[in-house]
Amino acid sequence: MLAGVTTPEFWGTRTVRVEGGIRARSTRGAIGESWWSKRFLAVLESFALGTRLTRGRNYARAGQVLRLDVAPGAVTATVQGSRPTPYKVSIGLAVFPDSVWSAVEHALAAEALGAAKLLAGELPPHVEDVFHAESAPLFPARFADLAMRCSCPDQAVPCKHLAATCYLLAERFDADPFLILLWRGRSREDLLSALRTLRAGGPAEPDDHEPAPALSPNPMIGTAGALAGLTEPDVEIERFWLPPVPLSDPEPSYVTERDLLLRQLPTPPPDLGGSETLRTLRRWYR
Repeated sequence: MLAGVTTPEFWGTRTVRVEGGIRARSTRGAIGESWWSKRFLAVLESFALGTRLTRGRNYARAGQVLRLDVAPGAVTATVQGSRPTPYKVSIGLAVFPDSVWSAVEHALAAEALGAAKLLAGELPPHVEDVFHAESAPLFPARFADLAMRCSCPDQAVPCKHLAATCYLLAERFDADPFLILLWRGRSREDLLSALRTLRAGGPAEPDDHEPAPALSPNPMIGTAGALAGLTEPDVEIERFWLPPVPLSDPEPSYVTERDLLLRQLPTPPPDLGGSETLRTLRRWYR
């Protein structure tokens, strides 16, 4: 019997139900919470794949994906389908060369906010602009940029096994946005180490042959141009998002009666109810 398969049971009419698979956190509606995971799925949907992508959503929510791994240039997964042996899935995406990563790191390091966001474990909203400035889009620009393969007999690309992998990959991106960068060839540790070194004014040579680009950012990238001329604040970037020292309690302020405004107004004329109107309004205020 296949490990993880409950019996010769079937989900729907064909798919073998498994236990212990990776289930999507989202049980209904759209999948993806962060802007970067939503952006990834929006890019895939923009390729006009029709129902070929959405039909994998049930697979993702049913836990049919048994394994999902992200590495530079390749996402691999194992998905249980209608046959006893799970299908092998792979989604390839080109890795950026070191020259692109060096330019991206310098651009990000030049912006205090962008560097702080990354050090806090988030992708800054303008990160796509940084990659586009190097003619290296972070997300696939065309469907042909993705090398999708599945060992199932379905000739459609993406099949439901590939589609389920894409949905779960989006949720992985929610939990760890650095997986997007890893897919493109840069690990979290390498990127953050480079940012810390550049922010500290350390060596900035992208390789052994070319001089380092200046830390002044590309004027076309987000808020970099506006921040370039500002004086660097004397703060530790790792503490950027930590709360400051606790503030003292505010001084007590005088609390007025709730109907103070009413007491400043003259009595309404008889045709508006006279003093009875004021008494009614005062009860409402209180």
